[in-house]
Amino acid sequence: MPHTSFRWASPLIAAALLAGMIFPTAACADDLMTGRTSGLPLPRFVSLKSSPVNVRQGPSMDHDIAWKFLKAGIPVEVTQEFDIWYRIRDAEGQEGWVQKTLVSGKRTAVISPWDKGPPLALYDRASGNTRVALIEHDVIVDVSTCDGKWCRIVAAGTRGWIEQDKLWGVYPGEKVE
Repeated sequence: MPHTSFRWASPLIAAALLAGMIFPTAACADDLMTGRTSGLPLPRFVSLKSSPVNVRQGPSMDHDIAWKFLKAGIPVEVTQEFDIWYRIRDAEGQEGWVQKTLVSGKRTAVISPWDKGPPLALYDRASGNTRVALIEHDVIVDVSTCDGKWCRIVAAGTRGWIEQDKLWGVYPGEKVE
């Protein structure tokens, strides 16, 4: 689908775009499904590659730091791309911009951050037969694979299966290989 084009643009708008003062908040229909810069699907989950990571209010170093992530491996959702910047959302719903060099395609997840009940069971297989461990809420885990209903995760060296809907960092029904 081609982008809409204009025959003229205000010199002021053109100057602001060149100076990086204006950044996109919406794109044409094709760009809502894939990132303009990477071509990867939007939204998508990634993880933070390093720490600390400055989250900015806009996509440039000129924008103020909104907050910092202090731990590597935290899963975040990429919701928009602009140049070398990703707009991300964390498990608490906070949004901001990070440089794309600070994220990794490695899949991680948080154990049910919305639930503060008793620990959840990890099982030896996707059917939930035998419990191998208990895992607390808000723990960050590595995601090995997901079949759309269950995910195999690794937490502190312990491997096991957990129901996919207990994780923030994978979409419902998503398959991860």
